[in-house]
Amino acid sequence: MPDGLHMLLVEPETLLRRTVSLTARSLALGVIHEAASLDTARQQLGQRSFAGALIAVDCVEREGRRLYDMRLVELVRQGLTLSDADMPIAVMADRATPELVRELQARGVSRLILKPFRAKVLLEAIADFAGKRPH
Repeated sequence: MPDGLHMLLVEPETLLRRTVSLTARSLALGVIHEAASLDTARQQLGQRSFAGALIAVDCVEREGRRLYDMRLVELVRQGLTLSDADMPIAVMADRATPELVRELQARGVSRLILKPFRAKVLLEAIADFAGKRPH
């Protein structure tokens, strides 16, 4: 594993985060830094550079519209973190609406992962970001 290949996983489910983190390490895909919340992720993005990020986005209903919280993606894309503004980002969401797909494309998000999914899907995304294939 190359030194400095660090990925950020923002996911509220502890078991999923731990499973992905430990498996990625055992497959030598990189070091996964876990964040259960937006605030924790924001702190980590201010402390170190990441080679990629997998971010769970919450959906809120407002005035009959489904809106996704893209603040963390925006923070990265605007260059307001220590990471490259163009680093690969995968977003995890509960469904793919046309609006969400347009938002992700506009922000250069590499991959949309729909819930529910298996940990293997996140590991494949990490492997792609790292330029490796899991064994």
